[in-house]
Amino acid sequence: MQIHSSWEKPLETAFGAPYFQKLVDFVKAAYQKTTCYPPGKDIFQAFNHCPLDQLKVVILGQDPYHGPGQAQGLSFSVPAGIKHPPSLINIFKEIESDIEIHYPKSGNLTPWAKQGVFLLNATLTVQAQQAGSHQKQGWESFTDVVIQSISAEKSGVVFMLWGGFAKKKAKLIDTSKHLILSSGHPSPLSANRGYWFGNKHFSRCNDYLKKNGAKAIDWRVDI
Repeated sequence: MQIHSSWEKPLETAFGAPYFQKLVDFVKAAYQKTTCYPPGKDIFQAFNHCPLDQLKVVILGQDPYHGPGQAQGLSFSVPAGIKHPPSLINIFKEIESDIEIHYPKSGNLTPWAKQGVFLLNATLTVQAQQAGSHQKQGWESFTDVVIQSISAEKSGVVFMLWGGFAKKKAKLIDTSKHLILSSGHPSPLSANRGYWFGNKHFSRCNDYLKKNGAKAIDWRVDI
């Protein structure tokens, strides 16, 4: 489980904390006993694809997809060729209506990460077919530190907090120097009740980045 060097110093205290060693032991044992996702080499992919010095946007998910071949260490993303999960479908639909980008074939969001979109799950691992199975083992404490570190180290970051779980993280963010965009979750349950579509987070994000002298995100995936 390697992590990009840009994250090492800000997260040094977390890596040295007793809870983190317990977490590592838990994850190692879980992966040995059962099928877990994402593959071990991909657990820190969000960090490796988006170094801290290049980070401009944070999209926070809850935990990885728990079906075969789906999770790749980036929140809401699936590898090319994998059927789009319902939440990702609604994300693409909102982008399509917000900034008139055609619905893509691929669900791989790596092109976003390469532009500084940090696709973080609050829990970085999960047991196959068992949503939430690795929650409350220490990942949430770790990713809270990650969010606090981004807030402290950076300025002008856009945090997209979708759903009640993500909105609870707002207290970790300094709103005097960052933008929080919050809405309902893109899952069908929330989206179909009117809490997701029309939030225009993607255009609002780019407006804020440009206003602060940063390059806008190209939200296309099929590039």
